[in-house]
Amino acid sequence: MSSRRDVVLLGSTGSIGTQALDIVRANPDRFRVVALTAGGSQPDLFRAQVEEFSPAFAELGEEASSRAAGMECDVVLNGITGAVGLRPTLAALDAGNTLALANKESLIIGGPVVTSRARPGQIVPVDSEHSALAQCLRGGRADEVRRLVLTASGGPFRGRGRDELHDVTPDQALAHPTWSMGPFVTINSATLVNKGLEVIEAHLLFGIPFDRIDVVVHPTSVVHSMVEFTDGSTLAQASPPSMMIPIALGLGWPDRVPDAAPGMDWSVPQTWDFSPLDDEAFPAVRLARRAGTLGGTAPAVYNAANEVCVQAFLDGEMRFTDIVPTIERVLSAHDVPSEQTDLTVDDVLAADAWARGQAGHSVKGPTR
Repeated sequence: MSSRRDVVLLGSTGSIGTQALDIVRANPDRFRVVALTAGGSQPDLFRAQVEEFSPAFAELGEEASSRAAGMECDVVLNGITGAVGLRPTLAALDAGNTLALANKESLIIGGPVVTSRARPGQIVPVDSEHSALAQCLRGGRADEVRRLVLTASGGPFRGRGRDELHDVTPDQALAHPTWSMGPFVTINSATLVNKGLEVIEAHLLFGIPFDRIDVVVHPTSVVHSMVEFTDGSTLAQASPPSMMIPIALGLGWPDRVPDAAPGMDWSVPQTWDFSPLDDEAFPAVRLARRAGTLGGTAPAVYNAANEVCVQAFLDGEMRFTDIVPTIERVLSAHDVPSEQTDLTVDDVLAADAWARGQAGHSVKGPTR
């Protein structure tokens, strides 16, 4: 049994944060919370968490998260949603802390700004797909990997054509068939922007070229992702849809946390279906590959434009089918230098702000 680990939890009141505290609560001999931060949207919940876990540091806000991430600890879990997670991610890396990363946006928009500051193994993925890949990659050497296969549930509109999506409502888009997540990530799953972001994330985490990262639709979300090796063997990581396993593994890496979540029930029949992604109805993944291949600040533009569009859709100010086309227009208007190798945080944040402004111009007003 490993000694108890000191945990800094950023975004404690969100979906990832509350589940992480469930794991800490169930494993007081394994984990101790030394810092809690949150954005401030649920102050009563935050106060209750502080009272229960008595961390040495507890404050609200982005600056507080950056300070907490730089504290001496064993692991920082970045459960913040969106681009505001970038500076806390960098603070954790610069302090030498292990970073359990649920805030995929900070890696995606930061790109080389983030990866250049991380020592090998310092970033532990908490996304279920990338946690699955990390587990499967234990089964072979890096030079034996042929391709990564990310699974996608297909969201609530799987199987629908583009012409059937024009009038979908936020309530319909928030009704995910297999996962319980926050509203922003749930909409990203419905558009498959989330899967596009995950393709970029996989490339940055594991160093695999984009043409060797595939996406396959798997409606039950039981197989979280797969790695195909050069001899034709494929390893898959499977468990019932739950974030508890990847969160627990992120906190305990490389050790597993016993009974983090229920395993598969093999006493009942199981059917696993896989099908190709419909790029015409859901072009977000193809667009993300374009942004990732362009590199530089292009992924930051893709992400920022999406954040604005998702909020506009939730507010009834943009149609569902306008989200990805708007991202594409903003990305096409963005000038990415052909050799943008000396990327800085300021470059990323400037591109982020520019893209938000451009996307905001596309928000016309209520659509219904």
